[in-house]
Amino acid sequence: MTSADWTSGQVDGRYTPARFSNDGFVHCTGDVETTAKVAQAYFSKATDAVLLVEIDVEKLDVALKWEAAAPPDGKAHAHHAGGKLFPHVYGSIPLTAVVGVRPYLPGSPS
Repeated sequence: MTSADWTSGQVDGRYTPARFSNDGFVHCTGDVETTAKVAQAYFSKATDAVLLVEIDVEKLDVALKWEAAAPPDGKAHAHHAGGKLFPHVYGSIPLTAVVGVRPYLPGSPS
């Protein structure tokens, strides 16, 4: 996510993305390779800093479901190939579940 999205989405100790009311869940990735592909597909032209936010799923107090891709832009991307499943968090994320926030640097390990 962008730095601005991360900052604006934090309210009362929880993170809720602006798109939550449209999507009904928080889009996540489950591995390094997919994270890099998602960053390329959605954030390659971002003018704001892009952040990687890591969560501990054991600290979530809302449902997490592994489901088919649900691209926010409605388009198929390379990271959707092969029927890959994605973690979707069905509620706001408690900040106590966040175990890391760092800048995303293309080409570096995530």
